[in-house]
Amino acid sequence: MQIENVFSQKKVAEIELSYTPHLKPSELPKVQDSEYAYSLFLHTWDKNKLEFIEQFRAVFLTRANRVLGICTLSTGGTNSTVIDIKVLFAAAIKSNASAMIIAHNHPSGNLQASESDIILTKRIDEVGQLLGIILLDHLIITADGYFSLKDQGAF
Repeated sequence: MQIENVFSQKKVAEIELSYTPHLKPSELPKVQDSEYAYSLFLHTWDKNKLEFIEQFRAVFLTRANRVLGICTLSTGGTNSTVIDIKVLFAAAIKSNASAMIIAHNHPSGNLQASESDIILTKRIDEVGQLLGIILLDHLIITADGYFSLKDQGAF
């Protein structure tokens, strides 16, 4: 089959990437520190799930740390969730992010990072460096507070 026939018969899918912002860049909120990031996540988190099931979310940012959008990437059970790093970076690339802050909640209220939290964070940081998407922080969120892996020097 000739290549012209393949495309004329639509046997090859066309891939489209789009991101539709609703505000001008100057109107986007600017993340200045981990406390602001925590407030942003907490404000947008479903309060019915925060202390019930574990979720993994990301805030995607411009080069000036202005918020492009927030995405829920994984919902798990009462004590774990699984994140597909490919999906995380697909969302970051789709939004044309220069940086991101990731977060997941601990329904138990425990604000300590597990060894697997630290390993995942380092892996995401490494992939981000290759793609030019900076991982600014990884927060562990509860209704009563947060733990910043960046502030604690975990990566």
